Amino acid sequence: MPSDPLPGPRTTYPALSPAAQALATRCESRVNELARSMARDAFERLPGYADLPADVKDVEIAATVRNGLRLFLRRVRDPQGRAGDHRLFRERAAQRAEEGMPLHTLLRSHSTAVYVLWQALRDEATDEEAGALIELVDFLLRGHEAVIGAVAETYLIEQATLAAERREHHRALVRGLLDGSVPPLRAFEELGIESPCLVVHLHLPREEGTTTTAVADRRLVRRVQSVVDRTMSAETVSLLGVDGGHVIVPQRADDEDDVRACEELCTSLRQVCGDDVRLAAVTAATAEDVPTAARTATDIVRIARACGRTPGFHLMDDVLLEYHLSRHDASSDRIAALLNPIENRPDLIDTLRVHLEHRHDRRSTAHHLGLHPNTVDNRLARITELTGLDIASPRGNALALAALLLRGNVPG
Repeated sequence: MPSDPLPGPRTTYPALSPAAQALATRCESRVNELARSMARDAFERLPGYADLPADVKDVEIAATVRNGLRLFLRRVRDPQGRAGDHRLFRERAAQRAEEGMPLHTLLRSHSTAVYVLWQALRDEATDEEAGALIELVDFLLRGHEAVIGAVAETYLIEQATLAAERREHHRALVRGLLDGSVPPLRAFEELGIESPCLVVHLHLPREEGTTTTAVADRRLVRRVQSVVDRTMSAETVSLLGVDGGHVIVPQRADDEDDVRACEELCTSLRQVCGDDVRLAAVTAATAEDVPTAARTATDIVRIARACGRTPGFHLMDDVLLEYHLSRHDASSDRIAALLNPIENRPDLIDTLRVHLEHRHDRRSTAHHLGLHPNTVDNRLARITELTGLDIASPRGNALALAALLLRGNVPG
């Protein structure tokens, strides 16, 4: 734990009178007694404290209390703060955050300790030492402010760090579940998923060539995750990025409820990401079925885009023929080879792909590619000339689409 950052070389508290110093010194012999009293009695009324292990109370918390009492007495003699004065408080705050103690309980324990110390000073003071007692209370409260600040800051930093580690572990498990590198049953157990489940693939609009900052990307992913959690289920697990990703949710009893939830999710995401939101969902009956379901959902969205289907929630039935054409069989190599004459012409491949996605709308294709519509016409004519495919005809359109899908020229 690093030393406490101090504003300037030292933090200086007001010097105390000899009478105040003498009053505090008389309490020095009671440090161990006060520490035990706080750790075992005064703190027991705090929420959740009674459930802590005995060794935590008797060793760690008692030691922290003793440290606080001795720090107070040392500063009574020498009001100048030193780098590292709050080191143990910070270390204990990080431990309590890791153990899950609520922040309010931790802060109340420090405030309770201050109150018990005030009681000890009050009981020790004579009537003639009222002024000295007021000095000490003022001194005690000023020091308490600094301690509370250091404890709260460290606790929140540790809590944020732990949350980030849990999120990354969660993402790694989902990633491993989807790509098959983590045993499905282990992933289900750690993620708290049960079968059957619905595997949803999201495609979020992102203009080609668009660049954004890392901060903006993280903000977008958080907003998307928030929409998913709110719309789908509290048990949702996901692996999301700025382009989309996968979400796994418990399957509802009624398939129509799943469809309605997906349609609602699509509508909600449009408000955050724009109109070109697409998603598909496939049921995974068991944990072992999740990777296949994820690939199928991704393919449905990919094919729906390639076919120029209207953005939204896509079902397998929406792209049944095209899905069949994209599967590999004895005819696949021959269909894919239809585009061999233009395989080294990425400009023509991109034009063909975008033109099919935009339902043969030359102006929309031209706008998307940043070209003049006449340039699109010229490229399409060149594609027909080189490949022999008349993409304006139903047969030519189907073959061109199947060839693009089989060659992997359609992004997911």
